Amino acid sequence: MAGVVGLAAAALTVLPAAPSATAHGAMTYPATRTYACYVNGLEGGNGGDLNPTNPACAAAVAQGGKQPLWDWFGNLLPNIGKQWSSLPAGSLCGPSDKYAAYRAARTDWPTTEVRAGAQVTMRYNAWARHPGTWYQFVTKDGWDPSRPLSWSDLEAWHQVTNPPVNGNGPHGPEYTWSATMPNKTGRHIIYSVWERSDSPEGFFNCSDVVFTR
Repeated sequence: MAGVVGLAAAALTVLPAAPSATAHGAMTYPATRTYACYVNGLEGGNGGDLNPTNPACAAAVAQGGKQPLWDWFGNLLPNIGKQWSSLPAGSLCGPSDKYAAYRAARTDWPTTEVRAGAQVTMRYNAWARHPGTWYQFVTKDGWDPSRPLSWSDLEAWHQVTNPPVNGNGPHGPEYTWSATMPNKTGRHIIYSVWERSDSPEGFFNCSDVVFTR
């Protein structure tokens, strides 16, 4: 990640650690937790630093530091292959230790408002382009947001293989594809797994949403 973090109080400039070479993308719409907290951190930052004001984001930074937000596109496991459905209950939103803070079962993560049944354009940052399949799930009716997310909380919703990179967001090129939002109400999680077909890497996104009608 290029970018200089200004620490005005110390009159210093500090370059955040470079992202991993395998950090390749994340959902920007609906915003995954790491992306939403990164944007929130920029809004609250001073001189280019990250200072999230959202309580859940601030707690995640207190637990795991700021680097997971600079690397908001790197929530991945390098060798998971097709075995991602074996991820342990409670670890889905942050399978690696680096992103463990983003597993927290809280009701104050930033949310994206979406309309039930609406045709929308899903957006996924293309930090580096690779073929693969994106699998999307949504929490079941009656899901309890105060409990860590488990596979038993999810139902399959949508998938797409090799979508085009034909969008451009505020943080670079994006894969985009059309999807019809599930017929849900209230707070839910849209869970996305990107299974690369040219590598055993897998990427994981928890997007907190509120369905309206």
